[in-house]
Amino acid sequence: MSKGLPLNPALASVPVYQPGRPIEEVARELGLPAAEIIKLASNENPLGPSPAALAAMQRVLPQLHLYPDGNAFYLKQTLARKLELVPEHLIFGNGSNEIIEFVGHALLGPGADVIVSQYCFAVYPIVTRLFGANLVTVPAKNLGHDLPAMLGAITPRTRVVFVANPNNPTGTLASRQEVLRLVEAFPDDVLLVLDEAYIDFLDDPVDLLPLIRSGTRKNLLLMRTFSKIHGLAGLRLGYGIADPALIAAFEKVRQPFNINALVQAAALAALDDAEHVARTRANNRAGLEFFSRAFRALQVEHVPSAANFVLLRVGDGQRVFEGLQRLGVIARPMGGYQLPEWIRISIGTPAENERCLQALKRVLNR
Repeated sequence: MSKGLPLNPALASVPVYQPGRPIEEVARELGLPAAEIIKLASNENPLGPSPAALAAMQRVLPQLHLYPDGNAFYLKQTLARKLELVPEHLIFGNGSNEIIEFVGHALLGPGADVIVSQYCFAVYPIVTRLFGANLVTVPAKNLGHDLPAMLGAITPRTRVVFVANPNNPTGTLASRQEVLRLVEAFPDDVLLVLDEAYIDFLDDPVDLLPLIRSGTRKNLLLMRTFSKIHGLAGLRLGYGIADPALIAAFEKVRQPFNINALVQAAALAALDDAEHVARTRANNRAGLEFFSRAFRALQVEHVPSAANFVLLRVGDGQRVFEGLQRLGVIARPMGGYQLPEWIRISIGTPAENERCLQALKRVLNR
């Protein structure tokens, strides 16, 4: 009798990541015209991709029969100059998710501990369990990271600590003083991963690049992305910044040609599109202020956000999410993050924000 395939036993505890629902899927399910649905579920750039990136991709199309530059030479050189680093400080991934996987390949396995905060980005626990490591979850403080407690949770078994600042899905921001104290007190034999996916929305972010330039912190990895501020989420491009020795270790587990030719061309052009970045920041700032005023007027509890989304408490999050969907607005229910009373709304255009607010009022009044 067949016993079936002997699957990796670690897979039994690995949850499947649930992304925000696509517009086309909701349209099919509810019988709504796709053009009348707005998606405010996945923290995407409502202004679309950088126009310079679109033009750059058009120029690359005739060469798609050729393999891309496996080392992304020009993109790496340009980004390194922009950050005042050397190319050896950088590695690119198919989204920041792949950078997290590099961490798993290089540092994790059975017997290793990974420390995260309660209400952390869902991929940290997924990758931890995928590599058979043990997840240590530190209770949140006011829905944000309790950095002193996370530091205190480190033991000889700890290999990696993940901190997202600003944090997804809560939008909370650890203070400059807390971050600097964490970095200063952090043990040299544990990797500190600071996920800075939303750093571009901050007016005065903590700048940890000098620690990497100088080689002061060889156990610090910064993760950033082109998905948010540059509007290239559909292309999937994230990058890691770290000491060259750590980057060299990651290069050993990086798949060849993980960053395709269209991605490289688009990202290279987007780096110089300062106008698109400025418009995105201005739109996001106005959207955060709009929702903050509206939620206060509605007496709806919400978390002041440092990112491009807002977390709000609506009672039955799944019911409100489904009610908004029926009105053509896709938000994100937070039950999967152990926040069943909450939903997350991404900042859209002014028109999308207004439509979302009116739909939310209708659903809450029911």
